[in-house]
Amino acid sequence: MRTRKNRKGMTLVELIVAFTIMLILSSLAVPLARSKVRAERERDLRAALREMHNAIDKYQDMCAQGYFGPPKVDSYCYPESLEILVEGQKLANSAEEKKIKFLRRIPRDPFTGKAEWGLRSNQDDPKSGSWGGQNVFAVYSKTTDRAADGTPYAEW
Repeated sequence: MRTRKNRKGMTLVELIVAFTIMLILSSLAVPLARSKVRAERERDLRAALREMHNAIDKYQDMCAQGYFGPPKVDSYCYPESLEILVEGQKLANSAEEKKIKFLRRIPRDPFTGKAEWGLRSNQDDPKSGSWGGQNVFAVYSKTTDRAADGTPYAEW
């Protein structure tokens, strides 16, 4: 009977066992990776919404203090669009027409991948999916996805 001292390669059984172990480990890793990606997107969404809401609030505070002159009718001192927060609003009493900017750029929605957001004015119904156009009181994500607790991201 011959024995092979210098065996090269693996037997079929060894290959099947190795691939089975790899399959089990990878099947455990995929759900973990998906939940991690979702958690990162949720964190990014919260940060983007917080950044835009803070900018809207700062604009509203400065408008209410009269920095931009008399407010437009039905605006309640909220910005007319998100672009105004990026482009800047002129100060009423500035000789050199100085502008105050509240955002560097409109953040990207991590779920849609676009810098497009749903808008609500303070005259709109809080559950409405359409914007009245009077002002920008709040922003929300346009995604139809839901969080792990079942709440739509559009309600964040």
